[in-house]
Amino acid sequence: MAFSIPRLLRHRWAEGGLRRALPPGMLERLGERVAASERRHTGQVRICIEGGLPLSYLWRGASVRERAVTQFGKLRVWDTEHNNGVLIYLLLGEHAIEIVADRALARRVPAAAWQALAARMGEAFRQGRYEDGLADALDGVTALLAEHFPAQDGAPRRNELPDEPVAL
Repeated sequence: MAFSIPRLLRHRWAEGGLRRALPPGMLERLGERVAASERRHTGQVRICIEGGLPLSYLWRGASVRERAVTQFGKLRVWDTEHNNGVLIYLLLGEHAIEIVADRALARRVPAAAWQALAARMGEAFRQGRYEDGLADALDGVTALLAEHFPAQDGAPRRNELPDEPVAL
């Protein structure tokens, strides 16, 4: 994707829309849902919501997937004990959704399952239901993690990453 003025303007405008998409209390409620999710499996889940891409990404025509993978690294989702972390990434400037799964989970869950989750999120977002879309995606990620990496009864469990979503 090449640099374009319309894309730049769309991303700068979307940065202001971040506040409208995140009503008061939404991030806190989603953080509580992440904590509840992580009691059902050994994985770690992060949610990242961004208004627009940084200028450096726009200038070089970087893809949304590239930014999601970068955030996956910056938020240390790759650095979990069982290599089964998941990042749910939403970029408002492009109405784009990316789900990035760490290698242990990615080997067990086909790409089509992640694409189906993203499609359901997209439908909710088109209706302006951001919290519902993120909650539904989190439920889907939780189900996949619980299926492939269930929590062990009585086993000590530590929270490796913060539960609160990140809004950039």
